[in-house]
Amino acid sequence: MPHRNLKNTEEAIFDIELKLLLEAVYLKYQHDFRHYSVSSLRRRLTQALHDLGFTTLSQLQERILRDATLFSRLFQYLTVQVSEMFRDPLYFRAIREQVVPILQTYPSIKVWVAGCSSGEELWSLAILFAEENIADRTVLYATDINADALRQAESGIYPLDRLASFSQNYLAAGGKRSLSDYYHAAYGAAKFSQTLKSRVVFADHSLATDSVFLEAHLVSCRNVLIYFDRALQDRALGLFSDSLVRRGFLGLGSKESLRFSKHAGGFADFDARERLYQKV
Repeated sequence: MPHRNLKNTEEAIFDIELKLLLEAVYLKYQHDFRHYSVSSLRRRLTQALHDLGFTTLSQLQERILRDATLFSRLFQYLTVQVSEMFRDPLYFRAIREQVVPILQTYPSIKVWVAGCSSGEELWSLAILFAEENIADRTVLYATDINADALRQAESGIYPLDRLASFSQNYLAAGGKRSLSDYYHAAYGAAKFSQTLKSRVVFADHSLATDSVFLEAHLVSCRNVLIYFDRALQDRALGLFSDSLVRRGFLGLGSKESLRFSKHAGGFADFDARERLYQKV
């Protein structure tokens, strides 16, 4: 029993230090992680302590307040950069077969890929829109809070050993050609055709602190909300709702839902299985 109580005490202290660290990050660097999922932050910051050579979050906090370079390293742990091209292929097939025919009725189209990470979803949509012959009247806005991830996204360069799974996903998503038609391979990496991003705008944008910046016909924000608490989920969904035109589309990740959001009433299920919603 004493051992269990000690463990509970250590966890409580860790959570107190966590709150103080996030507050310090916000005050010093204006990045707001205070409404991110606590359980996810615990895992990532425990790993950060191990990798960066600190014993406690208090020690880490003291250093990052005076060392912006160290904060840049910590920032990579605070932001999640896990994605792949055409992830959950049936989602992209649903966009291709159900959403695109409606988007084709618009003279111009704006798409917001929120939390684009290192760009895999952005490039997937760029390829899909090119194959459906609407790329020339579409502007895609790719946003994230991680500048390194945005640079990776804009480069369109990925390790060649990832391309096999990317290609499988592409075909399962209804791809009409070979994914290799869209990239050049050299030196162990694949670089996607820069013509695909001729109508892409890359920008820093925080779902925690920033405002609406466009009127969109499709917002795709997948596997981002799972890292937010309920209040921040509602804030983000409010931004998406305010951004979308009437009858515009919202796509979420396979483990995300509008069901318990205060914005649920503003959307109708379009393809509930693939987490596609339409603004009413």
